[in-house]
Amino acid sequence: QVHLVESGGGLVQAGDSLRLSCAASGRAFSNYAVGWFRQPPGKEREFVAAIGWSGGSTLYADSVKGRFTLSRDNAKNTVILQMGSLKPEDTAAYYCAARRGVELRHQVAYNYWGQGTQVTVSS
Repeated sequence: QVHLVESGGGLVQAGDSLRLSCAASGRAFSNYAVGWFRQPPGKEREFVAAIGWSGGSTLYADSVKGRFTLSRDNAKNTVILQMGSLKPEDTAAYYCAARRGVELRHQVAYNYWGQGTQVTVSS
């Protein structure tokens, strides 16, 4: 069992940076891949980025590649999504999720989810 809590969301201006954290509790977090997903207002939830259990492999959606960086610190049970050059279209509720095994883009593959943190980017 893994319990996830996101933090770091807020209201920023276009071009700003923001750092989201996903803190995990539970055993053997280092065995889990972690994904970030977001749900823009009135739209379906979509994949943002994912990181493997060791942090050695990452996946990014094309829309955030080069702007967002995902990292993890297993000693602190934390995954960080560093977001840069933010755009109004990045406005969404951001969720982290965890699964045993490799990192994947498909949200249905993730077993554990946080409650989300809101990111709003003004133009």
